[in-house]
Formats: sequence, structure tokens, C-alpha cells
Amino acid sequence: MSEDLGAAVGDRICVDRAGNVIHRAPWAHVMSHWANVYRPLKDRFPKDRYHFGKGLVSFVEEQNRIIANFEDGSIATGDLLVGADGLRSTVRSQLFPECEPKYGGYVAWRGLVEEQLISPQARAKLANNYWFVLPPGEMALCYQVPRLGLPGRKDWNWVWYDPTTEAELADLCTDAMGRNHGIGIPPPLIRPEITERIKAKAREMLPDHIAQVFTTGQPFFQSIFDVEAPKMALGRVCLLGDAAYVARPHVGMGVTKGALDAVCLARSLEMEDSIEKALGRYDELRSVFGRRAVARARYLGAYIEAASYPERPWRPEQLDQSPQRLLREVATSLSDIDELASLPV
Repeated sequence: MSEDLGAAVGDRICVDRAGNVIHRAPWAHVMSHWANVYRPLKDRFPKDRYHFGKGLVSFVEEQNRIIANFEDGSIATGDLLVGADGLRSTVRSQLFPECEPKYGGYVAWRGLVEEQLISPQARAKLANNYWFVLPPGEMALCYQVPRLGLPGRKDWNWVWYDPTTEAELADLCTDAMGRNHGIGIPPPLIRPEITERIKAKAREMLPDHIAQVFTTGQPFFQSIFDVEAPKMALGRVCLLGDAAYVARPHVGMGVTKGALDAVCLARSLEMEDSIEKALGRYDELRSVFGRRAVARARYLGAYIEAASYPERPWRPEQLDQSPQRLLREVATSLSDIDELASLPV
């Protein structure tokens, strides 16, 4: 990938609390921004076919046609419905109401920090590397990303995977007025003492040049879930991307998985002489990929989940937190994951 699309990132480096290098892995990345993918694709799509603010409520299949009902009262009909509506998919919930996201036992605290807000000394030490710190049962990492709309400018993206039980998650999602927001909460409503707690933890457990990244600005968190749909297609309705399978972020496969799903769906529709046959091919090929991606991501995050649920029967390889393994296996290229790269599209 050209650096025109993102920010060049150097080696992966794991350090201890004092900043001593534990393990270093040469790894040339170009980290892009979602808008750099989304906007060029959207610009190529006819504007009159792209409708904003159209929340799907329900759908029915009648005489080989799909009728979709939307929140604004409008109705659309077509030969095929593609549900690409993410973790909380309305399409999946109607196709498979028993298929619910399964909580993974931890959250990912996140933040995006403008480079100039970090001290010159810390910026010099960070350079453009991809940094890891591995407190027992946890993972903290940070790396540069391009700043949206400003070529040549960089931000620092950081993530901290923090073991969190269901009861602790409920507390995180409760605002200062006592209202619980379910599995997530808008960042401005996170209680100040919780924000300060994660920043204090960063100052305590991370070396100074990395702690600066983690303690600047307003953090937010993402609850970690797995989703595995029983099928990717039923009738004239199919699921795509995270609507079908949600793999934990460690596998780094969200955008890739969704793009390959789309390619396979288009190819299947071109190859087969009916929508039903095309969706059969699509389901057969992409369900294997989705299940394997979820399993790999679950394996990579098992040692963090185990910190919340130590009573479960964990295998030694699941608890392996060695930087040699994690820096090699986390968010690696698709071509380096044998069980995924070998699958046809």
C-alpha cells in the first residue's frame, strides 16, 4: 500500500514499564484511515442510489421479491437484500433471532491523539514505530495513523485491552445520573472517575513516552464481542461483513473480511444462473472464512479473557502472552495466516 493512502509505520517494539525493549520485530506497515477507503468507494457509487438516514425496521420475502420497511415509513423492493449492518444487525436479528453477540470478557479502551499534543521528547522516542506493552493479562499498543483531511499530518491511535467482567462492564456503561447505556456509552457520558482511573493506570504501568499518548484527550471504550451467524444466506437475504461474523480486533480482519465477502458475493452472482444458487455458493465459501477468523481472534485474545474468568478450562497455548508470539500473530497480513489465505473467494 502506498503511503499516499496512510502513514508508514516502522518496527513492532514491545517494552516493559521502564521502557526497556523486550522484543523487536521488523514490520513495515502503512496504516490507513477508514475514510481513505470509504470516500473513494462512495464517490464511485451513483449519488441517487445512496440514501442517508434510512434505518431498516423489517423485511419480508414474497414471490421471489424482498420488501424492506424503513423507519421513515418508506418501502423498497428488490430481488436481493444484503445485510451489511454490523454487530447489531437488524437483518441478522430477523433471520436468526437466537444469534446474539457473545461478550468476550474485556473492553478495548481507545483514543486518538494529535501528534503535536505530545511532547517533542516523547515524539522523538516514539518515532514512527508500533509500540506494545504487555502487563499480565492485558495488552496496550499505539501507532501512527494519517490525520483525516490533512496530508502529511499524523495522529497517534492507542488501544488498551482491559479485562472486564459483566458486572464491571455494567458499571462502565452507567453515567453520572445512574442511567445504564447497555454495552456502550457515549464518550462524554463516561464518568470522570472512570476516565481518570484508566489514565492513572497508564501512568502507573506504561513507560513515560507511551503513557503520554494514553493520557491525552478523552478516551472511550469498545466492548469486545464475538458473533457467529448460523448461515450467511437464507432465501433471498444474505449477510455481509460484521453482520455475519464479528472477530475480535486482534486478527485485524474487519475491513478485509467485509471486502472479500463483497467480492465473493459479486462473483457468485455472476457465475450462477439464479440468486439462490449464487447465495448457496457465497454461504458455503464465506462461512468457512468467518468461522476461522472468529476462532483465530478468540485464540489471540484468550489470555485477556482468562484474566476475567480464570475458573474456565484454559489450555497453556491460550495463555501464552509472550511478545514473540503476539508481535508476530496480532493483526498480521492475510497472506501469512494459512487457515485463511488458502480459502477461495
